[in-house]
Amino acid sequence: MKNLKITKATLSACAAFLAMASMSPASAETTLRLSHFAAETHPGHIAAKQFKEQVEARTNGEVIIELYPANELGAPPEQLEQTVLGIIDMNLPTQGGLDKYEKAFGTVMTPFAFGSYEQAHEVLDGPFMDWAGPKLEEKGLVMLSNWEYGFRNVTNSVRPINTPEDLAGLKLRTPPELQIVAALEAAGAQTTQIAFPELPGALTAGVVDGQENPIGVIYHYKMYELQENLALTRHVYNSMVHVINKDKWDALSPEEQAIIREESATAGNLMRQQVQEQEAAELAKIKDAGVQVTEPDLEKFKAKMGPAYERVSEYSGEENMKKFLSFIGK
Repeated sequence: MKNLKITKATLSACAAFLAMASMSPASAETTLRLSHFAAETHPGHIAAKQFKEQVEARTNGEVIIELYPANELGAPPEQLEQTVLGIIDMNLPTQGGLDKYEKAFGTVMTPFAFGSYEQAHEVLDGPFMDWAGPKLEEKGLVMLSNWEYGFRNVTNSVRPINTPEDLAGLKLRTPPELQIVAALEAAGAQTTQIAFPELPGALTAGVVDGQENPIGVIYHYKMYELQENLALTRHVYNSMVHVINKDKWDALSPEEQAIIREESATAGNLMRQQVQEQEAAELAKIKDAGVQVTEPDLEKFKAKMGPAYERVSEYSGEENMKKFLSFIGK
């Protein structure tokens, strides 16, 4: 890819993999390295382990999957860069990572694009994948399947959120994805970007009033112990996307490709099931911990999204946005 910056992490990973390659089992015809950002207890890694086991079993050990969870091989942008370059073979970025390479993926995180998990899955597995998948291959990645992450919600330590007006003046931490920033700023909040490992300290010190994430992240990282209020705003949906370096994909046999694609989809479905099942239980535990959980009227938030839609459309490309909106009936 033209003008791609090679980071120190990428160069270090390259050297490490050359060393690891010399230690690969002699019996394995192919070893594929899969890196991702989920914790080892997260449904994303559980699904990755199932993918590994099934691929190795179905290929009789001729394809070995090595797993590197929890940002072991660098931050998510570095992992994806290394996958494009072929240093890592497979990765599980979100659409917010992929849109740095193919802008069509930037449309998925349009605020309030999806009303349910079922709608998101139907669109992403169907017309969106048929449309965006080939575009991604031109950038050096093959899209295998969509996995899961979830709808994002807001926590804060100042007041309950029931209307967009309740967000006014609150300073919220967001990741750098423009779509999330645009949604919260359109609703009236102030946003700032803080590295995720630094977020608990920033919340404790009052550097920010709150943050936003899927329920699973809020629960597993115990953010509900630092924040008194949780609003189920569901302002953006995103998911992990299973991708493989195209050169590595082309080097596989048709039979191996079929197995990998099938088991990727099966693993993605497992993650989807676990995320949704755990989300309900996690939300109940958050409530039991004394957090005030509100369910705002989302129509009032959607009515404020005009400026956000314009920003996302400009970022993703107007034609890309029109195509995506046609998939969701808008």
